[in-house]
Amino acid sequence: MRAAVLRDWELRVDDVPEPTPGAGQVLTKVLACGICGSDLHLVRHGEESRRLSDELNAGQPIDPMAPKMFEPGRDMVMGHEFCCEVLDVGPGVGNLAVGDVVVGMPIAFDGNGVHPLGFSNDYPGGYAEMIVLNEMLAMKVPNGLPPHLAALTEPLAVGVHAVAKSRIAVGDAALVIGLGPVGLACIAELRMRGIGPIVAADFSPKRRQLAELMGADVVVDPRVTPAIEAWRQIDGRKPLVIFEAVGVPGMIDQAMRMAPKDARILVVGVCMQTDHIHPLIGIGRELSLQFVLGYTPDEFGSALLSIAEGKVDLSSWLTGTVGVDGVPQAFTDLGNPDAHAKILVVP
Repeated sequence: MRAAVLRDWELRVDDVPEPTPGAGQVLTKVLACGICGSDLHLVRHGEESRRLSDELNAGQPIDPMAPKMFEPGRDMVMGHEFCCEVLDVGPGVGNLAVGDVVVGMPIAFDGNGVHPLGFSNDYPGGYAEMIVLNEMLAMKVPNGLPPHLAALTEPLAVGVHAVAKSRIAVGDAALVIGLGPVGLACIAELRMRGIGPIVAADFSPKRRQLAELMGADVVVDPRVTPAIEAWRQIDGRKPLVIFEAVGVPGMIDQAMRMAPKDARILVVGVCMQTDHIHPLIGIGRELSLQFVLGYTPDEFGSALLSIAEGKVDLSSWLTGTVGVDGVPQAFTDLGNPDAHAKILVVP
Protein backbone atom coordinates (compact mmCIF):
# COMPACT_ATOMS: atom_id res chain seq x y z
CA MET A 1 0.00 0.00 0.00
CA ARG A 2 1.05 3.64 -0.43
CA ALA A 3 2.16 5.60 2.60
CA ALA A 4 4.02 8.76 3.55
CA VAL A 5 7.09 7.43 5.35
CA LEU A 6 9.37 9.26 7.77
CA ARG A 7 12.86 8.03 6.91
CA ASP A 8 16.07 9.69 8.12
CA TRP A 9 13.91 12.55 9.46
CA GLU A 10 12.52 13.27 5.99
CA LEU A 11 9.10 12.52 4.53
CA ARG A 12 8.89 10.47 1.36
CA VAL A 13 6.12 8.46 -0.28
CA ASP A 14 6.72 4.74 -0.76
CA ASP A 15 5.07 1.34 -0.87
CA VAL A 16 4.92 -0.43 2.49
CA PRO A 17 3.49 -3.83 3.51
CA GLU A 18 -0.23 -3.99 4.26
CA PRO A 19 -0.89 -4.52 7.98
CA THR A 20 -2.61 -7.65 9.25
CA PRO A 21 -5.08 -7.57 12.17
CA GLY A 22 -4.29 -9.77 15.14
CA ALA A 23 -6.51 -10.96 17.96
CA GLY A 24 -8.96 -8.25 19.02
CA GLN A 25 -7.96 -6.02 16.11
CA VAL A 26 -9.54 -4.81 12.88
CA LEU A 27 -8.05 -3.87 9.52
CA THR A 28 -9.39 -0.52 8.34
CA LYS A 29 -9.30 1.72 5.30
CA VAL A 30 -8.29 5.27 6.16
CA LEU A 31 -11.08 7.63 5.07
CA ALA A 32 -9.48 10.81 6.42
CA CYS A 33 -6.52 11.69 8.65
CA GLY A 34 -5.61 15.14 9.87
CA ILE A 35 -2.06 16.43 9.80
CA CYS A 36 -1.12 17.46 13.34
CA GLY A 37 1.22 20.25 14.35
CA SER A 38 3.13 17.80 16.55
CA ASP A 39 3.97 15.85 13.39
CA LEU A 40 5.37 19.02 11.81
CA HIS A 41 7.46 19.60 14.94
CA LEU A 42 8.66 16.00 14.91
CA VAL A 43 10.04 16.26 11.38
CA ARG A 44 11.81 19.52 12.20
CA HIS A 45 13.00 18.88 15.75
CA GLY A 46 12.45 15.19 16.41
CA GLU A 47 16.11 14.26 16.33
CA GLU A 48 16.86 16.71 19.15
CA SER A 49 13.87 15.65 21.23
CA ARG A 50 14.70 11.98 20.73
CA ARG A 51 18.23 12.48 22.06
CA LEU A 52 16.77 14.11 25.17
CA SER A 53 14.27 11.27 25.61
CA ASP A 54 17.01 8.66 25.35
CA GLU A 55 19.12 10.58 27.87
CA LEU A 56 16.27 10.81 30.39
CA ASN A 57 15.37 7.13 30.03
CA ALA A 58 18.92 5.80 30.28
CA GLY A 59 19.28 3.58 33.33
CA GLN A 60 15.60 3.79 34.24
CA PRO A 61 13.66 0.58 34.96
CA ILE A 62 11.66 -0.66 31.99
CA ASP A 63 7.91 -0.09 32.28
CA PRO A 64 6.15 -2.85 30.31
CA MET A 65 3.04 -0.66 29.96
CA ALA A 66 4.90 2.34 28.57
CA PRO A 67 4.34 2.96 24.84
CA LYS A 68 7.07 1.52 22.64
CA MET A 69 8.37 4.59 20.86
CA PHE A 70 9.80 4.44 17.36
CA GLU A 71 13.42 3.75 16.53
CA PRO A 72 14.75 6.65 14.41
CA GLY A 73 16.78 4.33 12.18
CA ARG A 74 13.65 2.52 10.96
CA ASP A 75 10.79 3.69 8.75
CA MET A 76 7.70 5.13 10.43
CA VAL A 77 4.30 6.17 9.10
CA MET A 78 2.81 9.06 11.08
CA GLY A 79 -0.83 10.14 11.35
CA HIS A 80 -2.94 9.87 14.50
CA GLU A 81 -6.10 11.91 13.73
CA PHE A 82 -8.04 9.37 11.70
CA CYS A 83 -11.48 8.14 10.68
CA CYS A 84 -11.60 4.69 9.08
CA GLU A 85 -13.87 2.03 7.59
CA VAL A 86 -13.52 -1.56 8.80
CA LEU A 87 -12.34 -3.90 6.03
CA ASP A 88 -11.63 -7.09 8.00
CA VAL A 89 -11.77 -8.33 11.57
CA GLY A 90 -9.27 -10.42 13.49
CA PRO A 91 -9.97 -13.27 15.92
CA GLY A 92 -12.11 -12.41 18.92
CA VAL A 93 -13.67 -9.23 17.50
CA GLY A 94 -17.35 -9.10 18.40
CA ASN A 95 -18.57 -5.49 18.39
CA LEU A 96 -17.25 -4.27 15.05
CA ALA A 97 -18.12 -5.54 11.58
CA VAL A 98 -16.97 -4.96 8.02
CA GLY A 99 -18.33 -1.61 6.84
CA ASP A 100 -18.41 0.10 10.23
CA VAL A 101 -17.00 3.64 10.23
CA VAL A 102 -14.91 4.30 13.31
CA VAL A 103 -12.52 6.66 15.00
CA GLY A 104 -10.13 5.51 17.68
CA MET A 105 -7.57 6.52 20.21
CA PRO A 106 -4.20 6.24 18.45
CA ILE A 107 -2.92 3.30 20.44
CA ALA A 108 -2.49 -0.35 19.47
CA PHE A 109 -1.55 -3.18 21.77
CA ASP A 110 -0.50 -6.78 21.29
CA GLY A 111 1.68 -9.40 22.93
CA ASN A 112 4.74 -7.21 22.38
CA GLY A 113 3.38 -4.20 24.24
CA VAL A 114 1.68 -0.86 23.63
CA HIS A 115 2.29 0.99 20.36
CA PRO A 116 1.41 4.66 19.76
CA LEU A 117 -0.19 4.82 16.31
CA GLY A 118 1.55 7.43 14.21
CA PHE A 119 4.74 7.07 16.26
CA SER A 120 5.48 3.38 15.79
CA ASN A 121 7.75 1.39 13.49
CA ASP A 122 5.49 -1.63 13.73
CA TYR A 123 2.01 -0.12 13.26
CA PRO A 124 1.48 2.39 10.43
CA GLY A 125 -0.44 5.56 11.17
CA GLY A 126 -3.06 7.34 9.11
CA TYR A 127 -0.81 8.72 6.36
CA ALA A 128 -1.31 5.31 4.75
CA GLU A 129 -4.11 3.58 2.89
CA MET A 130 -4.82 1.09 5.69
CA ILE A 131 -4.20 0.82 9.42
CA VAL A 132 -4.91 -1.68 12.19
CA LEU A 133 -6.95 -0.66 15.24
CA ASN A 134 -7.76 -2.44 18.47
CA GLU A 135 -11.49 -3.00 18.84
CA MET A 136 -11.38 -1.91 22.50
CA LEU A 137 -10.18 1.58 21.56
CA ALA A 138 -12.31 2.10 18.44
CA MET A 139 -15.60 4.00 18.54
CA LYS A 140 -18.33 3.82 15.92
CA VAL A 141 -19.06 7.18 14.32
CA PRO A 142 -22.66 8.16 15.20
CA ASN A 143 -25.40 10.13 13.47
CA GLY A 144 -24.00 9.68 9.97
CA LEU A 145 -21.19 12.11 10.81
CA PRO A 146 -19.03 12.61 7.68
CA PRO A 147 -15.52 11.15 7.95
CA HIS A 148 -13.84 14.51 7.37
CA LEU A 149 -15.50 15.86 10.53
CA ALA A 150 -15.13 12.65 12.53
CA ALA A 151 -11.36 12.85 11.91
CA LEU A 152 -11.34 16.04 14.01
CA THR A 153 -12.26 14.06 17.13
CA GLU A 154 -8.64 13.60 18.17
CA PRO A 155 -7.55 17.27 18.01
CA LEU A 156 -10.75 18.37 19.76
CA ALA A 157 -10.07 15.79 22.48
CA VAL A 158 -6.71 17.46 23.11
CA GLY A 159 -8.56 20.69 23.90
CA VAL A 160 -11.12 18.88 26.04
CA HIS A 161 -8.32 17.35 28.11
CA ALA A 162 -6.34 20.59 28.40
CA VAL A 163 -9.35 22.50 29.68
CA ALA A 164 -10.18 19.74 32.15
CA LYS A 165 -6.62 19.64 33.51
CA SER A 166 -6.62 23.43 33.91
CA ARG A 167 -9.43 23.14 36.50
CA ILE A 168 -10.99 26.25 35.02
CA ALA A 169 -14.53 26.94 36.19
CA VAL A 170 -17.38 29.31 35.52
CA GLY A 171 -16.28 32.58 37.07
CA ASP A 172 -12.74 32.30 35.66
CA ALA A 173 -11.40 33.96 32.50
CA ALA A 174 -9.24 32.39 29.80
CA LEU A 175 -6.46 33.68 27.59
CA VAL A 176 -5.42 31.44 24.67
CA ILE A 177 -2.07 32.12 23.00
CA GLY A 178 -1.66 30.43 19.61
CA LEU A 179 -4.68 29.67 17.45
CA GLY A 180 -3.71 26.58 15.55
CA PRO A 181 -6.03 23.56 15.90
CA VAL A 182 -4.99 22.95 19.53
CA GLY A 183 -5.69 26.53 20.59
CA LEU A 184 -8.95 26.48 18.65
CA ALA A 185 -9.91 23.22 20.35
CA CYS A 186 -9.32 24.81 23.74
CA ILE A 187 -11.55 27.74 22.80
CA ALA A 188 -14.30 25.40 21.56
CA GLU A 189 -14.26 23.45 24.84
CA LEU A 190 -14.08 26.61 26.95
CA ARG A 191 -17.15 27.98 25.17
CA MET A 192 -19.05 24.70 25.59
CA ARG A 193 -18.31 24.92 29.33
CA GLY A 194 -19.63 28.47 29.57
CA ILE A 195 -16.27 30.06 30.39
CA GLY A 196 -15.84 33.73 29.69
CA PRO A 197 -14.44 36.06 28.77
CA ILE A 198 -12.12 34.22 26.38
CA VAL A 199 -9.29 36.30 24.93
CA ALA A 200 -7.35 34.81 22.01
CA ALA A 201 -4.10 35.93 20.37
CA ASP A 202 -2.26 35.02 17.17
CA PHE A 203 -0.28 36.79 14.47
CA SER A 204 -2.37 35.19 11.69
CA PRO A 205 -5.55 37.02 10.56
CA LYS A 206 -6.99 33.72 9.30
CA ARG A 207 -6.50 32.00 12.65
CA ARG A 208 -7.94 34.98 14.53
CA GLN A 209 -11.04 34.68 12.34
CA LEU A 210 -11.34 30.99 13.20
CA ALA A 211 -11.03 31.79 16.91
CA GLU A 212 -14.01 34.13 16.63
CA LEU A 213 -16.01 31.36 14.98
CA MET A 214 -15.10 29.04 17.87
CA GLY A 215 -16.45 31.53 20.40
CA ALA A 216 -13.59 33.79 21.54
CA ASP A 217 -14.89 37.06 22.97
CA VAL A 218 -11.88 39.16 22.00
CA VAL A 219 -9.25 38.28 19.40
CA VAL A 220 -6.05 40.30 19.03
CA ASP A 221 -2.89 40.53 17.01
CA PRO A 222 -0.26 40.61 19.81
CA ARG A 223 1.92 42.90 17.70
CA VAL A 224 -0.83 45.52 17.96
CA THR A 225 -2.47 44.76 21.30
CA PRO A 226 -0.72 42.59 23.90
CA ALA A 227 -2.99 39.73 24.88
CA ILE A 228 -2.83 40.55 28.58
CA GLU A 229 -3.86 44.15 27.86
CA ALA A 230 -6.88 42.89 25.94
CA TRP A 231 -7.86 40.83 29.00
CA ARG A 232 -7.44 43.84 31.30
CA GLN A 233 -9.62 45.95 29.02
CA ILE A 234 -12.46 43.44 28.86
CA ASP A 235 -12.21 42.09 32.42
CA GLY A 236 -9.01 42.21 34.44
CA ARG A 237 -10.58 40.93 37.64
CA LYS A 238 -11.56 37.29 37.29
CA PRO A 239 -9.01 34.56 38.07
CA LEU A 240 -7.08 33.96 34.84
CA VAL A 241 -5.98 30.75 33.14
CA ILE A 242 -3.50 31.18 30.27
CA PHE A 243 -3.37 28.43 27.64
CA GLU A 244 0.00 28.33 25.85
CA ALA A 245 -0.77 26.56 22.56
CA VAL A 246 2.16 27.66 20.40
CA GLY A 247 4.87 25.18 21.35
CA VAL A 248 8.00 27.11 20.38
CA PRO A 249 10.88 28.20 22.62
CA GLY A 250 10.20 31.38 24.57
CA MET A 251 6.42 31.06 24.81
CA ILE A 252 6.31 29.72 28.37
CA ASP A 253 8.56 32.56 29.48
CA GLN A 254 6.30 35.06 27.71
CA ALA A 255 3.23 33.59 29.38
CA MET A 256 4.87 33.83 32.79
CA ARG A 257 5.94 37.42 32.21
CA MET A 258 2.44 38.53 31.23
CA ALA A 259 0.59 36.53 33.89
CA PRO A 260 -0.97 38.36 36.83
CA LYS A 261 -0.50 37.14 40.39
CA ASP A 262 -1.95 33.69 41.12
CA ALA A 263 -2.62 32.94 37.43
CA ARG A 264 -2.53 29.38 36.14
CA ILE A 265 -0.59 28.61 32.96
CA LEU A 266 -1.60 25.51 31.01
CA VAL A 267 1.07 24.37 28.54
CA VAL A 268 -0.53 22.40 25.71
CA GLY A 269 1.76 23.44 22.85
CA VAL A 270 4.30 20.72 22.00
CA CYS A 271 7.77 22.26 22.12
CA MET A 272 10.48 19.76 21.20
CA GLN A 273 13.43 22.07 21.75
CA THR A 274 15.31 23.26 24.80
CA ASP A 275 13.61 26.21 26.45
CA HIS A 276 14.32 28.52 29.40
CA ILE A 277 12.25 30.26 32.06
CA HIS A 278 13.03 32.55 34.98
CA PRO A 279 11.76 30.81 38.14
CA LEU A 280 11.82 34.09 40.12
CA ILE A 281 8.95 35.38 37.97
CA GLY A 282 6.82 32.39 38.89
CA ILE A 283 7.84 32.60 42.52
CA GLY A 284 7.16 36.31 42.83
CA ARG A 285 3.69 36.02 41.26
CA GLU A 286 2.93 32.60 42.75
CA LEU A 287 2.03 31.15 39.36
CA SER A 288 0.90 27.59 38.71
CA LEU A 289 2.45 25.89 35.69
CA GLN A 290 0.70 22.76 34.32
CA PHE A 291 1.86 20.61 31.38
CA VAL A 292 -0.63 18.31 29.63
CA LEU A 293 -0.58 15.49 27.09
CA GLY A 294 -3.29 13.62 25.20
CA TYR A 295 -6.69 12.73 26.68
CA THR A 296 -8.60 9.96 28.42
CA PRO A 297 -11.00 7.55 26.67
CA ASP A 298 -13.94 9.44 28.21
CA GLU A 299 -12.62 12.75 26.88
CA PHE A 300 -12.11 11.23 23.44
CA GLY A 301 -15.69 9.94 23.43
CA SER A 302 -16.99 13.28 24.66
CA ALA A 303 -15.23 15.06 21.79
CA LEU A 304 -16.77 12.69 19.24
CA LEU A 305 -20.27 13.22 20.65
CA SER A 306 -19.86 17.00 20.73
CA ILE A 307 -19.09 16.98 17.01
CA ALA A 308 -21.76 14.42 16.09
CA GLU A 309 -24.51 16.15 18.10
CA GLY A 310 -23.73 19.56 16.65
CA LYS A 311 -22.57 21.12 19.91
CA VAL A 312 -19.55 22.46 18.07
CA ASP A 313 -18.98 23.13 14.36
CA LEU A 314 -15.37 22.48 13.35
CA SER A 315 -15.92 22.59 9.59
CA SER A 316 -14.14 25.95 9.38
CA TRP A 317 -10.89 24.24 10.41
CA LEU A 318 -10.74 22.26 7.16
CA THR A 319 -8.72 24.17 4.61
CA GLY A 320 -7.37 21.46 2.30
CA THR A 321 -7.18 17.79 1.39
CA VAL A 322 -4.39 15.75 -0.18
CA GLY A 323 -3.80 12.15 -1.14
CA VAL A 324 -0.92 10.16 0.29
CA ASP A 325 1.38 11.43 -2.45
CA GLY A 326 0.65 15.01 -1.38
CA VAL A 327 1.64 14.63 2.27
CA PRO A 328 5.22 15.97 1.99
CA GLN A 329 4.03 19.12 0.21
CA ALA A 330 1.21 19.52 2.73
CA PHE A 331 3.78 19.64 5.53
CA THR A 332 5.40 22.55 3.71
CA ASP A 333 2.09 24.28 3.01
CA LEU A 334 1.07 24.14 6.68
CA GLY A 335 3.99 26.43 7.41
CA ASN A 336 1.79 29.29 6.17
CA PRO A 337 -0.85 29.84 8.89
CA ASP A 338 -2.87 32.18 6.67
CA ALA A 339 -3.24 29.49 4.01
CA HIS A 340 -4.17 26.49 6.13
CA ALA A 341 -5.48 25.44 9.52
CA LYS A 342 -6.06 21.71 9.04
CA ILE A 343 -5.19 19.63 5.99
CA LEU A 344 -6.74 16.18 5.76
CA VAL A 345 -5.04 13.22 4.13
CA VAL A 346 -7.64 11.30 2.10
CA PRO A 347 -5.88 8.21 0.69
